[in-house]
Amino acid sequence: MTTPDTQLPDTASFFEDPQRQPLEIDTEQRRGPVVFRWLTLAMEHVIAALLVALIVSVSANVVGRALFNNSVPWADELARMLFIWLIFIGAAAAFARYEHIAVDILVRRLKPRAAHMLYLLQHIIITVLMGVIIWGGFIVMSRATSRTAILNVPWNLVNVSFVLCACFIAAVAIWRAWQSIQQIRSPHVTPNADGGR
Repeated sequence: MTTPDTQLPDTASFFEDPQRQPLEIDTEQRRGPVVFRWLTLAMEHVIAALLVALIVSVSANVVGRALFNNSVPWADELARMLFIWLIFIGAAAAFARYEHIAVDILVRRLKPRAAHMLYLLQHIIITVLMGVIIWGGFIVMSRATSRTAILNVPWNLVNVSFVLCACFIAAVAIWRAWQSIQQIRSPHVTPNADGGR
C-alpha cells in the first residue's frame, strides 16, 4: 500500500506577521536600530549569566540541606534577587524580539495602513504605561532605604531592574510608533536594515 506524497505546510507562515516586519528588531538579519540590537544581545547574555547564578544558588541550598542537613542562609535571598532581575530583563528582551503573547488575528487580516494604525495605538498605550511605571519606580526608589536581611544589599539594587526594563520597553515602543507612522504615510516603502537610520 502506498501513501500519497503530501507536503507539510510551512508552519513559519502561521507565526510570522508580514505587517509587523518594519517594526521588528532582529539581531541576525540586522533589522532595527543598532543600539536596540546591541542591548538585546547584551540582555540575552545577562539573562544566561543570571540563570546560571540562580541555578547555582538554588542548587547550593538544596545540596546543603540534603547532604549536610544545613542550608546556606543567603542562598534564598540571592535567588530571589536574581529571579527578579531575570524576570525584568527577560521581559525587556522578549519585547524587543516580539516574543510576548499576542492575539494578532485581526491585524493579519487588515491592509497595511490599517494594521499600522493599530500598531501605533498599541505602542502609544505601551509608552504611556511604561511612563507610569518609570515614574512609580522612581518614587519607590526615592523612598526605599531598607536593605535585605541577610546579604545587606540595598533594595534599590533590585528595584532598579524594574525601571531599566520599563525604560527600554518605552524606548522600543516609541521607535515602533514612529515606524508605524512612517508606514501609515507610505505603506509600500520598506525601511532599511537600521530601521530608517
